[in-house]
Amino acid sequence: MQANSERRYRYLDLIMAVFVTVLVVSNIASSAKIVDWGFSIFSVRMAFDAGTLLFPVSYIFGDILTEVYGYKNSRRVIWAGFACLALSAVIFWIVSVLPGESRWQQYAGEAAYRSILGGMSSGGIVLASLAGYWSGEFTNSFVLAKMKVLTRGRWLWTRTIGSTIAGELVDTLIFVVIASLFHVFPWSLFLTLTVTNYLFKVGVEALMTPVTYAAISKLKKTENEDYYDRETDFNPFRV
Repeated sequence: MQANSERRYRYLDLIMAVFVTVLVVSNIASSAKIVDWGFSIFSVRMAFDAGTLLFPVSYIFGDILTEVYGYKNSRRVIWAGFACLALSAVIFWIVSVLPGESRWQQYAGEAAYRSILGGMSSGGIVLASLAGYWSGEFTNSFVLAKMKVLTRGRWLWTRTIGSTIAGELVDTLIFVVIASLFHVFPWSLFLTLTVTNYLFKVGVEALMTPVTYAAISKLKKTENEDYYDRETDFNPFRV
């Protein structure tokens, strides 16, 4: 049998494509709108950037990738997502500096573009997104891989939820702190955005546990793979 990093899998490329799509779309939504559910919990307003609705799905994919295919393959997918996020930021920046057509200026205009999509090309949101994503995803993958070996593959729910608790905490804190430092979000919303983002993301992961179980079980049988990272080099910079 070929080594894990050299094997060809039936669904790995498809999972990577959907994973990257979720990342890019969620970052666009984060820049475009802040959602307010209209109520508070313990005096914390339930308001968050719109990308929070979709971004937790990327952690579900991250769990599936590491649980089935191992940390090495997950690392390649995480870097692919990082590259695509950076590329999307460059494209949005190029579009922002190109001159707008006169009729478009009348019904939309540069101000509308900057207020909705301009954040995707601004240094603050790009740095916050990339730093938060990179740190959070690698934390999630590392914790899950280590827990799988430690638990000998039992109690899947403990590592899917446990890795998400760690990964989302790192991701959310880094993203909101950097975005606030660059004035993407006002500091007055720091606590609200941090708490609501974190609770919502972890909550989605917990609620999606049955779906994660079903997907992992199906993929393990289809791919004939259930990788354990017993001797893996966890250096995130090895692609």
